[in-house]
Amino acid sequence: MDAAWRGRRVYGADRDDPDPGPEPGHDYVELVGGPLDGQLLDVTGWSPLEVADGVLLMSERGEFGPGGRCAYEPDEADGVYPTRFGWRGDVP
Repeated sequence: MDAAWRGRRVYGADRDDPDPGPEPGHDYVELVGGPLDGQLLDVTGWSPLEVADGVLLMSERGEFGPGGRCAYEPDEADGVYPTRFGWRGDVP
């Protein structure tokens, strides 16, 4: 785990979780931009193809409110195993 990620919130962690941060032995990417900026996404066990596809993540804070999704894709500058997913916009 990247030492800089300690104390950061992992996407999907319960609001009541006393330790919503990263767990040792897991792989994470940082979400950059958009409503989920700064959160970490657990990509443990994802294949390179799954990582390359990016994700649609639910967010109440996006343009479409509760039930809307935010599109994030790997940062091309990071290569095959990115450490960041950049925001590409919100979708209903």
